[in-house]
Amino acid sequence: MFSLTARALGAITLAAVALAPAVPANADRDHEVTVTVMASSDIHGNALNWDYFKNAEYDDNARNDVGLAKISTLVNQIRRDRGADRTLLFDSGDTIQGTPLAYYYAKVEPITETGAVHPIAKAMNAIGYDAVTLGNHEFNYGIPLLATWVKQMKAPVLAANAVSATTGRPAYEPYVIKTMKVRGEKPVKVGVLGLTNPGSAIWDKANVEGRLKFLDLVETARKYVPVLRAKGADVVLVTAHAGDNGLSSYGSELPVENASAMVAEQVPGIDAVLFGHAHNDVPQRFVTNKVTGEQVLLTEPGRWGQRLSVVDFTLAKQRGEWRVTGKASTTLNANTVAEDPKIVKLIKPQHDTTVAYVNQVVAQSKEQLAAVESPYKDTPILDYIQKVQTDVVKAAVAGTPDAALPVLSIAAPFSRSAVFPAGPVSVRDMAGLYVYDNTLLGIKLTGAQVKDFLEYSAKYFAQVAPGAPIDLAALTNAGGTPDYNYDQLAGVDYDVDISQPVGSRIVGLSHDGNPVTPDQQFVVAINNYRQSGGGGFPHVTTAPVVYNGQVEIRQALIDAATASGTIDPADFADVNWRLVRAGVPVF
Repeated sequence: MFSLTARALGAITLAAVALAPAVPANADRDHEVTVTVMASSDIHGNALNWDYFKNAEYDDNARNDVGLAKISTLVNQIRRDRGADRTLLFDSGDTIQGTPLAYYYAKVEPITETGAVHPIAKAMNAIGYDAVTLGNHEFNYGIPLLATWVKQMKAPVLAANAVSATTGRPAYEPYVIKTMKVRGEKPVKVGVLGLTNPGSAIWDKANVEGRLKFLDLVETARKYVPVLRAKGADVVLVTAHAGDNGLSSYGSELPVENASAMVAEQVPGIDAVLFGHAHNDVPQRFVTNKVTGEQVLLTEPGRWGQRLSVVDFTLAKQRGEWRVTGKASTTLNANTVAEDPKIVKLIKPQHDTTVAYVNQVVAQSKEQLAAVESPYKDTPILDYIQKVQTDVVKAAVAGTPDAALPVLSIAAPFSRSAVFPAGPVSVRDMAGLYVYDNTLLGIKLTGAQVKDFLEYSAKYFAQVAPGAPIDLAALTNAGGTPDYNYDQLAGVDYDVDISQPVGSRIVGLSHDGNPVTPDQQFVVAINNYRQSGGGGFPHVTTAPVVYNGQVEIRQALIDAATASGTIDPADFADVNWRLVRAGVPVF
C-alpha cells in the first residue's frame, strides 16, 4: 500500500526536475524548500466509502473507492512523508450535496434546525483543510443552510466571484494567505484564490436570484492575483470549481463555466490551478500563460474522493525572495489505502442514521421495474416519475384558469442502474431512481414549443440509417449529451426517427389521438434545473410559470408510494414514444 504511493510520489519528484524552469544564476541553491499542496474536489457528500443506493461498500468497474475517510488516510501519509509544516490541503467545491447522507442533514433533519454539525463539515474539520472553495451544488439547499455550514467549517470558505446582488461586495471570503515557517529562513507565503462557476445563477435561480451574482472567473482572477502578490504571496494558487475546456453548458448568457485553463492562460502571476466540476482525473497538465510565457500547472482529482491531487513546488532564494523554480503534480488513488478509522468513528452515528432512513420501506412493487433500457425505450419506471409529476401539477392547477389544459410531464433517465425490486421498495430505491434534489414546477408551452423541445432533446441519439445495425454503446449520448439531458415527454404520443438529422426527428406528435397544433396550449410538469436553463432547452426559461410549490420531486415519489402502498405498472405504464427509422420501430 505504502510502496505504491511512494512510487507515485517519486514520479512527482522526477517530473519536478524535468519540468523545472532554469534556476536563475543569482538563486541560492543552498536555500531551497519544497512546499506540497494537496487538493480534493467534488466530494458530493461522500464521507465514507459507502453506496447508500446499494446499501453496501462503494464499488465500480474500475475498483474505485470514495469518501473523505479515504482522503484522510492519503493526506496523513503525505503529511508524514513531507512534514505537516510543509503541506497544505484545499478543496475545489461541490461538497455538501450528492448522497443521502448530505440530503438527510439538509432536508430530513436540517442542521439549520437541529444545530447538529454537518457530517461533511465534521469530517473536513477533523482532516484539517486549509481552505474550501464553493461549488455550484453548495447552493442547492438554499443560502441559509449554506451559511450554517460555512459557520461550522474551521477552514475559510472561498468564492471571490460570488458577490452580493445589492452591494457588489464579496459574499464569501475571496482568498486566504497561508504562512509556512522555514527554519532559519524567511517564511513561505502561499496565496489561494477561490473561484466558483457562474452556472449557479441559472441552476439555483430560486435560491440565489436577487441575493448573489456570479462574476467572470478570468476578470475576478485579474483583480485578486495582484493583490495576493502585493501581500507577499510567494506561491499563488487558484482553486476553481470550473472545468478546463473553456466551454459552457448554459450558452453565452453568463460568463464561461469551465474557465480554469482560461484563467491560467490569461492571468499572469498564477503558479497552479487546482480545479474541479468536470469530475475528471487530471494528474498534471501545463498551459502557457499568454502574458508571461510561464508554465501554469493544472490538476483535477476526479470526484467523490476517488483521487487526491498532490502538487510539489520547489522554491529557491533569489535576491532574498522565494521564487518557484519547479512544480509537478500527480493524483493518488484512494483505493490504495484504508479508511481513516478516526473519520469512520466520527461520522458513524450520522451514517447509521442515514442508512436506517434510506432502508425504510415505502411500498410494495407488483413486479421488478428497471431503468437499464430507459435511455432508448419508454420504460415503466420512468413512467412512474411522469405519473407522480403529472398528478401533482394537475392538482395544483385545479380551479385556476389553466385547469382545462392538458398536463404533460418531462423526465430523464438519471440512472441506468435504478431498480424497483418486486416486493418491498425503500427510500433508497426511490433515491436511486431520482438522484437529484430537484423541485417541481408547471409551465405553459404551445404545441410548436413542445415540438421544438422534443427536437432539441432528440439530439441525444446518433443518426443511424434504416437497416444499419444498432450499436447500443454508440446509439445514445451523441455529441457528449449526458443521460440527464435526454428528456422524455409523457401526455403526448410521438416517434423519434433516428435516421433523420437533428432537428427533423419528431414524427406523429399527437394528443388524445389528434395531431398537436402549433398554437395548442399545454401545462408541462418540469424540474427546476431544466426550467432555469440547465441543458439549454428552448422556450422553458421564458415560459409562463403556473405552479411552483417548491415540492421536491424525490419526496413526491416517496409520498405517492407511501400513500398508495403499492406500485403497479398497470396504473401508470404507457408506451407513448418510441425510436423509429423511416417508420419502422428500432426495438
